[in-house]
Amino acid sequence: MAAYELIMPKMGESITEATILKWNKKEGDAIKIDEAVLEIATDKVDSEVPSPVAGTLTKILFAEGEVVAVGKAVAILETGGASNAVSAPVVESKVATVEVTKSTSVAPAQIQSTTVSNTDRFYSPLVLNIARQEGISMVELERLAGTGANDRVTKKDILNYVANRSSQSVVTPVQTAPSVVAESPKTETKVEATKSYSGNVEIVEMDRMRKLISDNMVKSKHTSAHVTSFVEADVTNIVLWRNKTKKKFQDLYGENLTFTPIFIEAVVKALRDFPMINVSVDGTNIIVKKDLNVGMATALPSGNLIVPVIKNADTLNIVGLAKKVNELADKARKGKLKPEDIEGGTFTLSNVGTFGNLMGTPIILQPQVAILAVGAIKKKPVVIETPEGDTIGIRHMMFLSHSYDHRVVDGALGGSFIRRVADYLEKFDLNREI
Repeated sequence: MAAYELIMPKMGESITEATILKWNKKEGDAIKIDEAVLEIATDKVDSEVPSPVAGTLTKILFAEGEVVAVGKAVAILETGGASNAVSAPVVESKVATVEVTKSTSVAPAQIQSTTVSNTDRFYSPLVLNIARQEGISMVELERLAGTGANDRVTKKDILNYVANRSSQSVVTPVQTAPSVVAESPKTETKVEATKSYSGNVEIVEMDRMRKLISDNMVKSKHTSAHVTSFVEADVTNIVLWRNKTKKKFQDLYGENLTFTPIFIEAVVKALRDFPMINVSVDGTNIIVKKDLNVGMATALPSGNLIVPVIKNADTLNIVGLAKKVNELADKARKGKLKPEDIEGGTFTLSNVGTFGNLMGTPIILQPQVAILAVGAIKKKPVVIETPEGDTIGIRHMMFLSHSYDHRVVDGALGGSFIRRVADYLEKFDLNREI
């Protein structure tokens, strides 16, 4: 028999640790190859950890709720082969020396009472982005106590700090006298009164993902000056083309042809025409993104929402877009998305028409500056202008809603962009070949 260490996997370039959400197996259970042993969560996505070997789970090393560093062993399995037959790497304890901290409540704005000298401290891109949005200086960030591995600042740490920042006094270190130790700020213990609710109610606590969504949406409204423009587009040609093409498309490529890849194709064309929509804001600097990475808001079976990203969407034809849309949507529904699948978006598309909604006012996904919602496609009588005169006809119409950050996108730019998307949709070639 051989011992095999199940390792906390690397979930993306910026991910250094993960929280154990749930153990699907208990000690003594038999494990099959590729069977999910536990569920984990990072700041970006939830995922399952499958076993690369078959065996018996003999030891669980960390409890649910604990934060574990990437590369650290989380469980011991006993396999049927000899010890030298285990081909997968075993991480010895002397290699994985990163301290693992429990995900317990920490004073939200606890500041280290030392001078700023650790300039090599690692910060994830997510933490740095939140710091920029909230105006947190590197001096403050360096002095923020982290609960992650090696005192690393996690997303939870910085969000707790932001939430309590207004009531906390931050002491600026005396740079001219490194030997002086800054005094820790005074904190107040606040006891929240028990709330009472009238009537017949049920109290349902938000799950982890809903809490993240809630925080992100509120912060977006506080960060960006939201403005929304609307247009109505005649998408009759698209509807007719898809109806006559979808069976052939399925036969040729084995993929379902939805409207989403067609909408994304129009979006990337318009982004090329209006590159100042494909930007982010860093203080008083506008960062123009050269890559066109389009996120697609996707509803999950749990009722939550996630936004997988199609990287370099402008380099894909309609077949490539359809395959990528279907792949990401399927991974999202099955909980198989990886952190890299939801990173790097520069613009987002939300199809509220899926739920029968005519239009919506979507909230911008930070640090982007714009998001487009497409509504349900409805038949309605409209005026059709022809050289011979105006007529009334039944057309397939759809509303588009474009929310944008008025700090950097004015009405002329935001309105022109959505009008251009509608133009591309209306000029869709009914005779287009796939």
